[in-house]
Amino acid sequence: MATSTKGLPAYPLHTDVSGSAAAARGVPVRRARGLANAVVEDFSGRIRDRILNPGDKLPTESEIMRAHEVSRTVVREALSKMQAAGLVETRHGIGTFVLPPRAGGVFRLDPSELSTSVDVLAVLELRISLETESAGLAAMRRTDTHLAVMREALDDFERNVQNGKDTVAHDFRFHLQIAEATGNPYFADIMNHLGTTLIPRTRIAALRVQRSSEYLSRVNREHEEIYSAIARQDPDSARAAMRIHLTNSRERLRLAQEAAKNQAVGTAPSPH
Repeated sequence: MATSTKGLPAYPLHTDVSGSAAAARGVPVRRARGLANAVVEDFSGRIRDRILNPGDKLPTESEIMRAHEVSRTVVREALSKMQAAGLVETRHGIGTFVLPPRAGGVFRLDPSELSTSVDVLAVLELRISLETESAGLAAMRRTDTHLAVMREALDDFERNVQNGKDTVAHDFRFHLQIAEATGNPYFADIMNHLGTTLIPRTRIAALRVQRSSEYLSRVNREHEEIYSAIARQDPDSARAAMRIHLTNSRERLRLAQEAAKNQAVGTAPSPH
């Protein structure tokens, strides 16, 4: 048995995801959906079955890697999916903790917005590819001036969250400054071309009204993870933090799309 987080049942080491609680719930081993989804299902089941409760700390990345025999990349993708679903929250330098259940999800989409959300999802996929590498290069090449602008953008973002003001401009300024810090002008050119439309909440009405301080503060904590890695000039961690941040956005939107599609099917007139 692996050493468990204090107060939690020991985390079992098993050779595949069919072991332990996952097997009891009938989770197929290494199904086509990918290893990350299998890890998510394992932890989702633990949370659903109250084996893990709100406030409990998850095992470390290394413990999860050993238990599921997966790479760190898989673990981080699984954690990002759980963050996007509102199941857990990662606190820098402390760990990942189970969140209380939230009613109604992060946001909802009207079926009429499905075509727009597909377009936004495509932009997010582009951003994951572009900005993940951008963050890594920024960590290697940034100057103190770049870092100061990023810090100012994050502070302004958080100040506007607390004051109930718009955060989009500061969000974009942070991401643009990372592109500038790569030293490659083409990264910044692409970001400037996309402009603030690359921020999902500027494109979809459901996201524009979803401006709770809890949600926006969580977004900015993800920004802080990126900033911290760039500040200490750790390119691998910067790439991972950026990928988690953007994957969270993609996953939130994907879940909303599924719900909207189901709603559209449920409200469609029955054939006679």
